[in-house]
Amino acid sequence: MTEQTPQEDGTTWQAQEPPPSGLATGFIVFAGVMMIMVGSFQAFAGLVGLFENEFYVKTPEYLLQLDATSWGWIHLLLGLLVAFAGFAVLNGMVWGRVVGVALAGLSAFANFAFLPYYPFWSVLIIAVDVFVIWALTAHGRDITR
Repeated sequence: MTEQTPQEDGTTWQAQEPPPSGLATGFIVFAGVMMIMVGSFQAFAGLVGLFENEFYVKTPEYLLQLDATSWGWIHLLLGLLVAFAGFAVLNGMVWGRVVGVALAGLSAFANFAFLPYYPFWSVLIIAVDVFVIWALTAHGRDITR
């Protein structure tokens, strides 16, 4: 927060805000890079689901019973959106942070539903999504300065 204080000659000066901490900026840069990487990997997993239907093993009797092609489209589109939002976060865009939090939450939900098909991958992506949400909400403002 800056304050304007009148000087003796009638002009005003603004106090400088302290620079953001390196740790906070590092968290945001790491979150942006992880969004780009996870989005790219998720898009790649979507392409695998589209081109090789037999790669993912379907488990019986699960809540969301989608075929590999449907999951491929979901992961491809969601991955591309997450990667695009990651570039926006690295550029300091406010809308990138908002979209990033929303897409990371949606990505975590999609990977939770994808657990029976590829459990280790899904748990790993959920953990990264939780970190990204924390970094964007706790330290998101620090990269825009």
